[in-house]
Amino acid sequence: MNEKLGIIAIIVEASSDLVVDSINKLLHENRNIIVGRLGIPYPKRGLSLISIVVDGDLDQINALSGKLGMLDHVTVKTTLAGVL
Repeated sequence: MNEKLGIIAIIVEASSDLVVDSINKLLHENRNIIVGRLGIPYPKRGLSLISIVVDGDLDQINALSGKLGMLDHVTVKTTLAGVL
């Protein structure tokens, strides 16, 4: 098993209902690897910041990160650490 612990950082540059719904749908579909979520609206810059703590198989984490990154107006970076 190739389990990892990590953080997915998401910057949402346009808070349209379609973007928000798409993000929430992906997070719901992957709830089994999500440990916690923190969302911060940042109206000064007109964007939102979301951090997702994940614990699961590397393929699952990469798939979630990749799908989030394919959404319009969404930037994603993932940091992983190995778990013994």
